Amino acid sequence: MLRIPGDFCTDLCDTNLKLSRRDLLRVGGSSILGLSLGSLFQLSAKANQTGIVGGPGWGKAKSIIMVYLQGGPSHLDLWDPKENVADKIRSPFKNISTKIPGTQFTEILPQLAKVNDKFTMIRSMSYTPNGLFNHTAAIYQIMTGYTTDKVSPSGQLEPPNAKDFPNFGSNIIRLKPPVEPMLPFVMLPRPLQESNVVGKGGTAGFLGKGFDPYTLYPEGDDMNLNKMDGIRTDDLKLPPEVFSVRMQRRARLRDTLTDSMPDIEKAVEQYHLNEYYDRALNLIVSGRARKAFDLGQEPESLRERYGKNTFGQSCLLARRLVEAGTRVVEVVWPKVANSDNHSWDVHVGLTDRMKNQSGPMLDQGLSALFEDLDQRGLLSETLVVAIGEFGRSPEKGVSTSGNGNSSDGRDHWPYCYTSVIGGAGVKRGYVHGKSDKTGSSPLEDPVHPSEVLATIYHAFGIDPETIVYNHLKQPRELVKAKAVSTFFS
Repeated sequence: MLRIPGDFCTDLCDTNLKLSRRDLLRVGGSSILGLSLGSLFQLSAKANQTGIVGGPGWGKAKSIIMVYLQGGPSHLDLWDPKENVADKIRSPFKNISTKIPGTQFTEILPQLAKVNDKFTMIRSMSYTPNGLFNHTAAIYQIMTGYTTDKVSPSGQLEPPNAKDFPNFGSNIIRLKPPVEPMLPFVMLPRPLQESNVVGKGGTAGFLGKGFDPYTLYPEGDDMNLNKMDGIRTDDLKLPPEVFSVRMQRRARLRDTLTDSMPDIEKAVEQYHLNEYYDRALNLIVSGRARKAFDLGQEPESLRERYGKNTFGQSCLLARRLVEAGTRVVEVVWPKVANSDNHSWDVHVGLTDRMKNQSGPMLDQGLSALFEDLDQRGLLSETLVVAIGEFGRSPEKGVSTSGNGNSSDGRDHWPYCYTSVIGGAGVKRGYVHGKSDKTGSSPLEDPVHPSEVLATIYHAFGIDPETIVYNHLKQPRELVKAKAVSTFFS
């Protein structure tokens, strides 16, 4: 038996063939069933034609917006409030009804309560951390599907390097490149960060810098809520002295020179330089990306609906980018993971910070994103995931990660928390899993962060077990998990 779909393999003569771990296990087993190689190819073609290869949700997504709530938002004070519990566990916020009968949010999410019939809530996110219990390690796991053993003396992961596992967005654009002359992967409005470790889990790692995201980090302090008005994309436009016709003439000259140097061309053909050059040229000459970044083209009323702050305008920009053809957009919560004011890392001052700072921004921006995508018909092909690296401790004022916590603060808690997933065939108005009475652990259907990544790959028609090769040419799965099929209709 021989079946070779999956990821690019470095040890095959034809680099267009793809291989997954599951496929390797299939090799050699066909004789037992009496199937010939021709029969297998015929069956494979038939399966592809019927569109049932991956089951529910397979290949429904054309793009994804990952709303990354770095810092670890409290599930108990947002989407999974508890009643009839001790004061040290109970949220300071009142419960409100939502569009899903029997499902409640807290009062700081009134707009999301009106649109939660458009997405699935996962109330049983859960994992046990490996090693040190900090933001960077958890971020790396969420973004890559892997943990790392290498930490600095401070207990944080070391800065990004070329040996890192790739961010899921880098894997997606490698295996499913966009068809439009558009930036394939954009990260905004700030990098992933804990203290001085910046960007860990946010690069293409061993895939190479060619698959890194385009980073849009406007200048200004994180507390400057209007910094999205100062977006600069000078690298996406032609210099004043070079007009598009002249640029294209240069490209033709390059082609002429290339044709006259067959030996050099042959030596670099594996790097697909023509393809990459043409993509870059088309991107700049078309102006498509530059126009997508122009938030001024949106009605002021819609900008107000998203919220005139960094997070809200980032969500609006994410919609503009996927509408223009960007495959992956990561909206990173615009505050360092372990910081105060607007951060989700509420070791102290939970009541004020969540009610008056982070809560309203999340409620307005994320609800507008779902509503806007749905009204434009984009939600059917755009996957939206809102997730943090963990939740917060059910009991206030206790230490679970070595941090100090006030009586109005909660510590890190990966054992049970809530995330949101919607669009691209995901069920609407569905609550997956259930937490226990205090929100401490799942009672039903626990979901590991790696399973969310597997579900994302599945939605793009990518086998989560597709093999990639690291910097040492060792085979590794995209993620060692399976998609959660029950998320899909």
